[in-house]
Amino acid sequence: MKHSIFIVEDDPNIRDIVSTYLKKEGYHVSMADNAEDAWELTKEHAPNMWILDIMLPGMDGYELCKKIRQQSEVPIIIISAKDEEVDKILGLELGSDDYLTKPFSPRELVARVKRLFKRVDTSNTSNEQQDSDYYELGELKLYVDGRRVFWKGHEVEVTTKEFDMLHILIRNQNRAFAREELLALIWGEDYFGSDRAVDDLIKRLRKKIDGLPVETVWGYGYRLSSINEESE
Repeated sequence: MKHSIFIVEDDPNIRDIVSTYLKKEGYHVSMADNAEDAWELTKEHAPNMWILDIMLPGMDGYELCKKIRQQSEVPIIIISAKDEEVDKILGLELGSDDYLTKPFSPRELVARVKRLFKRVDTSNTSNEQQDSDYYELGELKLYVDGRRVFWKGHEVEVTTKEFDMLHILIRNQNRAFAREELLALIWGEDYFGSDRAVDDLIKRLRKKIDGLPVETVWGYGYRLSSINEESE
């Protein structure tokens, strides 16, 4: 069965063109011209991916992205006329997986949609093949099967990318990873953004897990230290 995609875009021309290209690839497409209607329509039948414009009447795309991330980890692509780096970073911080600046090629958007779905499908297959073992480092525990994280005996709610980051680091304790390497491992080789996304992800993890023994390797990247946080 092909994936379903919800397009939220108030420009009817862009909405129709994107929809036409995606339908040609066999995707099931739903559309709305505002975030409020889209959110109500998908409460019972959530899509496998969202494509969001930022400049929407009423609730903007950033707010909708934030609401989606509070309940789901499905891929989100933001399309926007805003091309400043700060806008892209804000979209990524709120949980989007990709950011495409208008005007864009519909074929490029379709290629990015396929890439994201491929990554999700590959990740799901990989997770199914994992055993039920967990990784443990001091007070930090990761259960791979359920993609669950515990810190000092309490479960911590993490996003897909936050879990992927912890999984990479805890599997390779004391190994320093360059920002560019982490960017490729988590976002993919063809990710367009800057390595600031890695810093933002680490910052969110440190906020959620107070005392997380992740160390900054200045001018290079990060490593998860096996040294107890009390001795740091």
